[in-house]
Amino acid sequence: MSDNAIGAELAGGDTEQTLRDDNRQDQMPTPAKDLEPDSGHKYAEKDKAEEERRSKRRPLVVAVGILVVILLAAGGLFYWLSTRNLETTDDAYTDGRAIAIAPQVSGMVVSLDVTDNQFVKQGQPLIHIDPRQYETDREQAEGALATAKSQYAGQQFGAEIARKNFPALLEQAQAQLANAKANLTKAQADYGRQRSLSRPATSQQEVDAATAALKQAQAQVMLAEAQVTQNSPVPQRIGETDAQVGQLKGQVEQAQARLDQANLNLSWTVVAAPQDGWITKRNVEKGTYVAPGQQIFSIVAPEVWVTANFKESQLADMGKGQPVKIKVDAYPTLDLRGHVDSIQLGSGSKFTAFPPENATGNFVKVVQRVPVKIVIDSGLNPNIPLPLGISVEPTVAVR
Repeated sequence: MSDNAIGAELAGGDTEQTLRDDNRQDQMPTPAKDLEPDSGHKYAEKDKAEEERRSKRRPLVVAVGILVVILLAAGGLFYWLSTRNLETTDDAYTDGRAIAIAPQVSGMVVSLDVTDNQFVKQGQPLIHIDPRQYETDREQAEGALATAKSQYAGQQFGAEIARKNFPALLEQAQAQLANAKANLTKAQADYGRQRSLSRPATSQQEVDAATAALKQAQAQVMLAEAQVTQNSPVPQRIGETDAQVGQLKGQVEQAQARLDQANLNLSWTVVAAPQDGWITKRNVEKGTYVAPGQQIFSIVAPEVWVTANFKESQLADMGKGQPVKIKVDAYPTLDLRGHVDSIQLGSGSKFTAFPPENATGNFVKVVQRVPVKIVIDSGLNPNIPLPLGISVEPTVAVR
């Protein structure tokens, strides 16, 4: 310490300001003229030793620096080699088939057989609709069908009879015509004889009788000819009967169709699963009145794939069958592997409700994205079903 500091300490005035001044004075270099003769030599040796130590450390520092640069270059080269043939995107999600379930008949739900997120098998009942109305419709259709069948059977019997009766009636009319013509011939002969006899040989009464018999015979012939004409269209009359049989057959078929529809409507009162899958978006309860076409469930099929929206600049080397590694954000432990199945022939914006019209307005080039379908080959865990629409990150090995 300096003489001032010692004096201040002896005087008992060791204030904070004095200490700070002393410290600043201690840190200031001592003028060369105040140093002792051997002080300069000591500092020179100290600087020389420090310079020697620095000289010894300099090669090590340079070596470490070179090693760091080599490691960085090697890491960059390795990263470039390992990623140059890979294309990845975070604009990807799981996709699949979601089947909308809707009843085909209206009515009140009397039984709800499934619950949310339940796995169902194909043909498994989902809901039951009140069947009483449709059972009544089926009974009415059965009665109408029975009546139509009875009428049809009776007309068939009539057609068989008509095939025999109509020819017989024609033959009968022809026979009556022949008989009438014979009677006419006899009446004409009798009338001729009566007219040829002298007046003393006959009487006026016999002449009148012969005249009347002739006219009667002529009328019988005309009547028989009319009956023959009436019974002549035998094929047409048989065809008319057959047409009536066909008409009743059509009524039977219509009644059968109504019965089939009634049975179909009755079967539709039980809404069954069209395929295996999980129940989602359930919006029906017991007692709900449902109408045809009203969506009451969705069934998510077990088959799941990935839809990845790659940039158009990433598609140059991408093709069908290339291997893909898939990372699922929700399940980091899953190691999914798959392959490129197909590339959509159109960008996502092309199929929007209002696709862009580049021919109008000021055009600004925007990098488009094209959906790519990726099929999962392995890595799925049956105990961890993948929900549709969750984010994934596929990496495609394009070469």
